[in-house]
Amino acid sequence: MKIIVSSEMEKMCPGFVGAAVESTVQNSLFHDALWQQINQLGTQYQQQLTTETLKQLPGIEATRRVYRACGKDPSRYRPSSEALIRRILQGKELYQINTLVDLINLASIAYGYSIGGFDADKFVGDTLTLGVGRQGEPYEGIGRGAINIAGMPVYRDEKGGVGTPTSDHERTKITLSTTHVLVLVNGYDGNRARVMENAWFIESLLAKYAHSSFSHVWMYSQEQG
Repeated sequence: MKIIVSSEMEKMCPGFVGAAVESTVQNSLFHDALWQQINQLGTQYQQQLTTETLKQLPGIEATRRVYRACGKDPSRYRPSSEALIRRILQGKELYQINTLVDLINLASIAYGYSIGGFDADKFVGDTLTLGVGRQGEPYEGIGRGAINIAGMPVYRDEKGGVGTPTSDHERTKITLSTTHVLVLVNGYDGNRARVMENAWFIESLLAKYAHSSFSHVWMYSQEQG
């Protein structure tokens, strides 16, 4: 899969860097050890953060800044990483979906980056392009119905949008039958080392909890394509 960062996105977020993890996996409905790790981190955050201070985490702060630059209100359309941590701090249970989705959520919580997780076999074409959502562009968020993605960063395949920092698209969502995933870490803060660290963390979670038999990890930016 080729990933392109458009000049439009680079203008809104100079220095953007992303990391991709592609892997062959086995999904499951629930993994107890994974949820022990999630809950342990949640307890740690409840002791360290508030719903206001979490906005200062570098990955979250940068994503909110890009939303504003693109003309989107980040408090109305919260980036997924912020929404997940915010839910923990409010004492609410995180949604349990399936092991692949749950471990991607853990990776997002742990580093503060908005992470897209996709069933790679559902893409149309062999290229994803990161751009900015247009007014009236159709988009169905997972479990959310139609979303106004105008002014949001959005990945598109040949058919249309598949991922934003707020919600991925129903068309390419991960299910129990998913065996081939692509996971994208969005470094709107430009921190190459931390973005890559997050990607390696995802690869380790896939090996530990999803029996990954093949993984490929790489970085991308506008300069690299």
